[in-house]
Amino acid sequence: MDRFQHYIDGQFEDAAATFPSLDPATGQPWALMPAASAADVGRAVEAADRAFHGRAWAGLTATARGKLLSRLADLVQEAAPRLAALETRDTGKIIRETSAQIAYVAEYYRYYAGLADKIEGAHLPIDKPDMEVWLRREPVGVVAAIVPWNSQLFLSAVKLGPALAAGCTVVLKASEDGPAPLLEFARLVDQAGFPPGVVNILTGGPEAGRALTTHPKVAHIAFTGGPETARHIVRASAENLSKTSLELGGKSPFIVFDDADLDSAANAQVAGIFAATGQSCVAGSRLLVQASVKDAMIDRLKAKAEAVRIGAPDDMATEVGPLCTARQRDRIVQIIAQSVAAGARLVTGGKIPEGPGTFFPPTILDCSAAPTAPCVTEELFGPVLSVVTFETEEEALALANGTPYGLASGVFTQSLTRAHRMIRGIRAGIVWVNTYRAVSPIAPFGGHGLSGHGREGGLAAALDYTTVKTVWLRTSDDPIPDPFVMR
Repeated sequence: MDRFQHYIDGQFEDAAATFPSLDPATGQPWALMPAASAADVGRAVEAADRAFHGRAWAGLTATARGKLLSRLADLVQEAAPRLAALETRDTGKIIRETSAQIAYVAEYYRYYAGLADKIEGAHLPIDKPDMEVWLRREPVGVVAAIVPWNSQLFLSAVKLGPALAAGCTVVLKASEDGPAPLLEFARLVDQAGFPPGVVNILTGGPEAGRALTTHPKVAHIAFTGGPETARHIVRASAENLSKTSLELGGKSPFIVFDDADLDSAANAQVAGIFAATGQSCVAGSRLLVQASVKDAMIDRLKAKAEAVRIGAPDDMATEVGPLCTARQRDRIVQIIAQSVAAGARLVTGGKIPEGPGTFFPPTILDCSAAPTAPCVTEELFGPVLSVVTFETEEEALALANGTPYGLASGVFTQSLTRAHRMIRGIRAGIVWVNTYRAVSPIAPFGGHGLSGHGREGGLAAALDYTTVKTVWLRTSDDPIPDPFVMR
């Protein structure tokens, strides 16, 4: 089997313990992954702290940091086919998606390369004579970046890019489910020429996670994952009062009004829920459709779902591949059964196909009679669409906001005034109108509620990895008066 290594303080090294990684398409082990111990994590954080204060990194100009990021972007673009093949093998994400996404990841590093020397301070028109006051933006320190297995190179770029542009150093923990592409990505970091310790990459289970999030030298924890793990992270961060930014997924509403272009909406809905086999934080898993066009919309979606090509993830013709883990599929099957028992109607899919691997078909549940069924309220992280109807705009808005999540949303309508009302009313970090699942390094990405806090992407992300220092400079040459002498 292939064997992967950690990258700590500029060195590739084996861990004392390893674990097998399974190919989701076959269910068979294909590689050995290093399992970081608490001691390994501690060495990585210490290395990052030394690098943060060391001349080789702290002494670089912002422009020089940008050039390193630009070099990394070029290397990512060159290595995209290799990284895509590894991600497909280790996570089951289909090759047509990993190839396109990783090629675009390079643009995130290019964006932050250009932003590195544009993180500016400010001069304050202070109300005191003989004083100059200005603000400096300085890097916050060592960043613990923790990412899940899905879209891991993208989810790393939106943390590494702004953190490095701001001048921070990073310990990146890859998920133990499918970490191969990030462990391979470490070779690109090394080739780009970052000083030792600036970026450290490892993987492991709960022990590694606890050690990283409780380390006293970690200043900022950037996490993408589920709310339950996030709660543990927030509790752990309280000991050192580490700053946190959390991107926790959602139960995103996809709202279709009766004046929408239904063919366009159906295509966007298929992309929003069945792309990446539904394993996306912004999956449009709740279709809220105006009752008068429900049947027409379901008919379109059923035909498209049943025409989807399910197959080997490394085949460019495959449209839906396997789920990443068996436990994930088992949970989806359980929630579907509970939802049907609660009154949901299975339109298509829902059955585990025969054969090896963790495959699961595109599934649609009509929940018009069961709007609170588990499939409507819980994030499944799979290719399962729940359909709920509404009659009025006010009802659509109430349904859209009837969730503790608040990451993404979609609105399909030809009415410009209605679109603006929905944009104002929906409580979500992202609102897509007559489109879905579009992203860019220029645009902030994030949510609120159980979808977390903080933003990734855009200038906002880079500023999040800085702290503000206020500088007071007295310009008078006169002695400061004795404060205890009355005049």
